[in-house]
Amino acid sequence: MDFADAIQILDSALRLATPLLLACLAGLFSERAGIFDIGLEGKLLASAFFSAAAAFATGSAWIGLAAGIGASCVLALVHGVASITFRGNQLISGVAINFLASGMTVVIGEAWFALGGRTPQLEGPARFGSVDLPFAAALADVPVLGPIYAEILSGHSILVYLALGTVPLTWWILFRTRFGLRLRAVGENPAAVDTAGVSVVGLRYAAVMIAGVLCGIGGVYLATALSAGFVKEMSAGRGFIALAALIFAKWRPWYALGACFLFGLLEALGNRYQNIDIAGFDVPTQFMQALPYILTVVILAGFVGKAIPPRAGGEPYVKER
Repeated sequence: MDFADAIQILDSALRLATPLLLACLAGLFSERAGIFDIGLEGKLLASAFFSAAAAFATGSAWIGLAAGIGASCVLALVHGVASITFRGNQLISGVAINFLASGMTVVIGEAWFALGGRTPQLEGPARFGSVDLPFAAALADVPVLGPIYAEILSGHSILVYLALGTVPLTWWILFRTRFGLRLRAVGENPAAVDTAGVSVVGLRYAAVMIAGVLCGIGGVYLATALSAGFVKEMSAGRGFIALAALIFAKWRPWYALGACFLFGLLEALGNRYQNIDIAGFDVPTQFMQALPYILTVVILAGFVGKAIPPRAGGEPYVKER
C-alpha cells in the first residue's frame, strides 16, 4: 500500500464512519439517560427512505433532511411512549421498531415508486454535494499535510462536517451543562433526580428525541449523500455496529469518534481489497467484507475489556407516591 492508496482509504473511512458516528452519538444520549435503544437500525432505515422519497419528490435535499429527521423522531417518540410512559421492555420496543421500519420502507416504497422497494435515483439538488474547505486546492501539493487536508478532510458532504462537529458539542452538553449533568444522573440514579424536583420522564424523553434527530441525520446521509437514493435494507446493520462502537467507547463521545472511525476503516479496507494473498493463502472476499461485523462480535463478547453501562439503564422508573 503506497501513500496515495492510504489517503484514499482514509477518505473512504471517514465517509463510511459518518452514519455510524451519528447513530453512536444517538445511542449515547439515549443510554446515558437510562433508555437502551436497539431501534437505532430501524430509525436509520426509516429516515433514509423518507428523506430519499421527499428529496426525489421536491428536488431538494434539505426538504429530504427534514423528512428524514421527522420520520426518525416519530419512531423515537414511539419508543419513548412504549418504554417511558408505559414502562415496557426497552429491548422489545427497539426490536419492534426495527421490524416495523424494515417492512414499512419496502411496502411504502413499492406502493409509491413500484421499484421493488427502492426510490428513483437522486440527482442534482436532491443530493447533498461535496464541500471544499478553504485553501484546499492551494494546499493540495504540499507534501504529506496537503493531501491529508485536501483529500481526507476536504470534499465531503456538509453532513460529514455536521457529524464531526456533533462530537465536541455532545461532550460539552453532557459534561459541561446542567442539562447534561441531570441527564447522566437520570441514567445512574433517577430516584435522586426526582427527589431534587427534576422530571425524570422529561429528561428521558429529551434524550430519546435527541437520539431521534441524530439518527435521522445519519439515515439522510446514507440516502442523499453517501448514496443516490434508497435501496432495501441499506442501513446494513449499521445501527447494531453503532451500538457495539458505543460499548467499545464506554459511552464517551471522543472515544465514540475513534471507535466509529475504526469500523469505517475496516469497511473501507474490505471494499478496496477484495482479495488479499497472505503467505500464499488467498483471503476470501467475504472475510474482508465481514471485518466490521467480526469486530462487532469481538466487542460484544467482551474481549476488549469490561464496559459498565449506566446503572439505571434498561429499567423503567416508577415514581414513589
